[in-house]
Amino acid sequence: MEYRRFGRTDRQVSEIGYGMWGMAGWTGSDDSESMQSLHRAVELGCTFFDTAWAYGDGHSEKLLGELVRAYPDKTLYVATKIPPKNRKWPSRRGFKLEDVFPPDYIHEYTHKSLENLGLDRMDLMQFHVWEDDWAKDERWQRAIADIKAEGLVGAFGISINRWEPNNSLATLRTGHIDAVQVIYNIFDQAPEDELFPLCQELDIGVIARVPFDEGTLTGKLTKDTTWPEGDWRNSFFVQENLNASVDHAEALRPLIPDGMTMPEMALRFILSHPVVSTTIPG
Repeated sequence: MEYRRFGRTDRQVSEIGYGMWGMAGWTGSDDSESMQSLHRAVELGCTFFDTAWAYGDGHSEKLLGELVRAYPDKTLYVATKIPPKNRKWPSRRGFKLEDVFPPDYIHEYTHKSLENLGLDRMDLMQFHVWEDDWAKDERWQRAIADIKAEGLVGAFGISINRWEPNNSLATLRTGHIDAVQVIYNIFDQAPEDELFPLCQELDIGVIARVPFDEGTLTGKLTKDTTWPEGDWRNSFFVQENLNASVDHAEALRPLIPDGMTMPEMALRFILSHPVVSTTIPG
């Protein structure tokens, strides 16, 4: 495992992290299997773990807390997220801060997450959705400054809406945000245009999520792939999208270097960009 600096936090994190949405957040997840996978990740050198209260209403956070306590001699980086109060994913233009992240709610869910994790302090708390229209609103700025001053959270970040990497630029320029989480992979390179240069300028940590394009870049999907009833991928991969995803993956196969798998190529592409701090398959 290789390690990278996580922006101005100056912490070193594994360049391959662990995204925990599938643990308690997906149909059919099994705690025993989840913990086995997490322990194996630590054994292989993974130190960055990203979860959220929304993944099983805090259950995924509890699993991460259990993992951290199992390795008192290791420095594991704990990142989680505050869910939007209106429970709308993604955010939309016109949403008001008071309906999504009012100050008292930011404090409330910071404490809830710490309780789930069983920790006195977490490394990174992220807003699970965001609108750049809120950039200059001092209410969220004061809330996170107070939480940091209490020593409850080391850094704050934004999980940027899908397909909207620039819906954060004004907020980053306020100086209050230490990290961003954004979709970045072979098929979605839009963050390279404006977001990544700004993150480099401001020394902001970058978490690249969806490295396998929801599974497309595993190379394992076929046009006949199905998922269990209730699995969110049934709505994402409607037949038209599934067909296109498989076609895109097949078009990449001739480009895979000898001795390399498609998932490895996908991860190496992401990590070839110097601004990326870590990427989080899960």
